[in-house]
Amino acid sequence: MRNASGYLDAASSEPLHPAARETLAAALDRGYADPRRLHGPGRDARLLLDNARAVVAECLGVRADEVTFTSSGTDAVHRGLLGLRLGLPHGADTPVSHSAVEHSSVLHAARWTGVEPVVAQVDRLGRVAPSGFAGSTGGVAALQHANHEVGTVQPLADLEVGVPLFVDACASMGRLPLPDRWDVVAGSAHKWGGPAGVGVLVVRKGALWVNPFPGDDRVDERSAGFENVPAALAAAAALRAVVTDRAETNARQHALVDRIRAAAAEIPDVEVVGDPVDRLPHLVTFSCLYVDGEAIVTELDRRGYGVASGSACTASTLAPSHVLEAMGVLTHGNVRVSLTRETTAADVDGFLAVLPDVVREIRSRVGL
Repeated sequence: MRNASGYLDAASSEPLHPAARETLAAALDRGYADPRRLHGPGRDARLLLDNARAVVAECLGVRADEVTFTSSGTDAVHRGLLGLRLGLPHGADTPVSHSAVEHSSVLHAARWTGVEPVVAQVDRLGRVAPSGFAGSTGGVAALQHANHEVGTVQPLADLEVGVPLFVDACASMGRLPLPDRWDVVAGSAHKWGGPAGVGVLVVRKGALWVNPFPGDDRVDERSAGFENVPAALAAAAALRAVVTDRAETNARQHALVDRIRAAAAEIPDVEVVGDPVDRLPHLVTFSCLYVDGEAIVTELDRRGYGVASGSACTASTLAPSHVLEAMGVLTHGNVRVSLTRETTAADVDGFLAVLPDVVREIRSRVGL
């Protein structure tokens, strides 16, 4: 059985929070019915769903009627961005402006519109210039709160945006307070320790948002399909727990990630990427010259450590990460390490003890 302390891929999915597990088990007995129905079980389900929405709203500092639960973070991104675009006059003909380092869900949605997007470039830390979207007119802008791959937080407060703004907060929701600037925000529960299959869509009151997909006669007109009431309530419970402990957890994770950044930088021909200060607290990414990212992932896994490669390579295309490529940094041998809320200093010590040997061993295979 694997040692859970070696799991260092929380940016892909945080382990289920104990608060979510406890709430989910209890809610399964009460949240099974259709929350639209007027009978007792239906009223119970509706009460739980409304409670989940209220808790999430409180944690995010928004109105309860602005919160919608979707089937995933990707679903929330697609609904949020496409609905904001469609709500504009002549919205179906307008472009999406986005940064060059957006998550693939944003890129796919922008291309799906059939209108060529406007792409804002970034610096070597992965940040857009404050005037990056200044030239966008007649469309919508999409910009992540924090980058999924390198952790850099975008300067949303400084942006000059003259159009409605969609913010992908899937990587940051719960870990950081929401930024002040946004019209629509998307989040993903399994990123903060809630159950998978729960996304959060927040549409600011007064935003010109129109459902871009076929409607459904559900409790919330911004979503579709039968609500997973127990999972939504469990996601809300996890979010409340994470926000309550956020200051302590972030401080501890920042210090541990600083240690990883410093140790990785000491390995020859390794580049640590992303903003060293204004970043997600739990995530660090580095690239190793002369090394394949998947090879590092495999060797670390053999030693009990689960990390991710942000190289986004496939056997068919061998395409490097579009994020690292846009930043102009090293794309070879990319490794993303992301700490869970339970990761300790001893866990990091163990990881740093084996990392240099893994890189050295893989390089030796090719005569380096």
